[in-house]
Amino acid sequence: MTDQLTANLKIRRGVPGDPVRYDKFRFEFEPGQSVLDALRSIRRTTDGTLAVRYSCINANACKECVMRIDGETRYACATPLSAGEMLIEPLPNKRLIRDLITDTLPPDERLDLGAA
Repeated sequence: MTDQLTANLKIRRGVPGDPVRYDKFRFEFEPGQSVLDALRSIRRTTDGTLAVRYSCINANACKECVMRIDGETRYACATPLSAGEMLIEPLPNKRLIRDLITDTLPPDERLDLGAA
């Protein structure tokens, strides 16, 4: 049996216009688990309101789970968890939708909801 490690995830939360807040989650993990594994588990078992986007697990598509992890732009599915504190934030310089979800579509591919 593998020893369990502990990651303390500090996750930026909120929607545009609201004050920035960070929620902390303690996550027990085994070596080889990814940040996305932790985020999915947190949403499933601890906080169902956590907004995170991914599609690689079900649709074999990539680039959906890109975010800032410990100050670097990374894919959550390819970033291994590490023991200790990890800072998880949405992409900077992208329009925030909610929590860790940002608008990553190029401007010419965005749906103009105001035109309807």
